[in-house]
Amino acid sequence: MMAMRRAAAAVSVAMAAVFGAGSGAGAVGPEADVMHHGYATLSGDRLDVTVLTRNQGPSSLEDMTFRVEVSAPVVSVGRRLPAGCVWGGERVVLCSTGPLAADGERRETLLDLRITGAPQELTVRVDTAWNGGATDGSPDNNDHRVIVLATGDPYVF
Repeated sequence: MMAMRRAAAAVSVAMAAVFGAGSGAGAVGPEADVMHHGYATLSGDRLDVTVLTRNQGPSSLEDMTFRVEVSAPVVSVGRRLPAGCVWGGERVVLCSTGPLAADGERRETLLDLRITGAPQELTVRVDTAWNGGATDGSPDNNDHRVIVLATGDPYVF
């Protein structure tokens, strides 16, 4: 029984090293403060989302992935996404930023999406899907939800 507990503890430590542990003392992996900001605009069936991602360190990241989730189905057939982005479902786009230095240099990703129908409003969520196993002591600045009205105006997150 003791051997099973030690094995389970070893697996937990290994998983924390790969996927990141929570913040604070005893956390495994590098520490990085990733943040996303930007805006979304809805006009008719067109949804434009601009995501500005940066890392304020203290560690650099080899790569990270953010997720954009929309409350209405997105038309993917015949639509091309920017390099580094893939469809994650009928309402989700996942985008890799590539390396993020610890100096706060930002990466900009522009998504030109089409929505099924022409909703009067929808919700856009932008968050970190994967951060390379880093510990983020300030996760609140990389998880945003914004209601976007079909006015053609930019709604900031």
